[in-house]
Amino acid sequence: MEHRWLAWVVLAVLTGSPAAWAQTSGQAGGQPDLMGTWTPPLDGRHRRFSPEDAPMQPWALERFRANREGIRGQYLQGQPYEDPFMYCMPSGTPRAYTAPLPFDIVQVPGRVYMIFQTNPLVRYIYTDGRGHPEGFPVTFMGHSIGRWDGDTLVVDTISIDETSWLDTVGTPHSDVLRIEERIRRAARDRLEIDFLFEDSKAYTRPWRGKKVYLLDTDWEMVPGLHCEDRLKQDFSRRVLRGKKDWIEFESK
Repeated sequence: MEHRWLAWVVLAVLTGSPAAWAQTSGQAGGQPDLMGTWTPPLDGRHRRFSPEDAPMQPWALERFRANREGIRGQYLQGQPYEDPFMYCMPSGTPRAYTAPLPFDIVQVPGRVYMIFQTNPLVRYIYTDGRGHPEGFPVTFMGHSIGRWDGDTLVVDTISIDETSWLDTVGTPHSDVLRIEERIRRAARDRLEIDFLFEDSKAYTRPWRGKKVYLLDTDWEMVPGLHCEDRLKQDFSRRVLRGKKDWIEFESK
């Protein structure tokens, strides 16, 4: 497993390097090249997709207010006691985009992978022409398919767990959330993503957002999970404490 993560780290460094961009001449497998390590401008606005609140249905607005209780600034993180991420749930799609951490894009034939430093999470975007399968399980990352529209990757995502927050400030959604992303490399060092959020249960109408990310050629992805430090001690006490090999290991 360590070797596999090391390979991802090396690939992240290579795909983010100026040399890699020059070798591909802006193309990856015949498609526009989105590869690299991308980080948001940390101006405080990275925690949400739009300055305006989503047009929420009454129940969603009530939950949003609970998620924001006691929080005054519109760009500040939601109430920690209500935040599923603080209970070691994955940030998921699309919330991972609103973290202050970078993500990698790796392109291979028929696939685009996004590796988010938060958690870390790996997102699979299928670009081989398939549709969404029947009965796909609901997960925090959802199911994503993509197609190319000129220099833009258009991604359609469904089956997103309604437990997750849509962003870091606490915007809720339902189990019918559908997201369209239009991902484009506007310049060598600039990635732009336009979002369309559709959720008839949670929102009164579809609404849009936008994110901009900058190329980071110095970052190396750090393997590990958000909950390792939080749960390891409890796991050790409950599961491993009485085992001889664990005791010997701990005593060294």
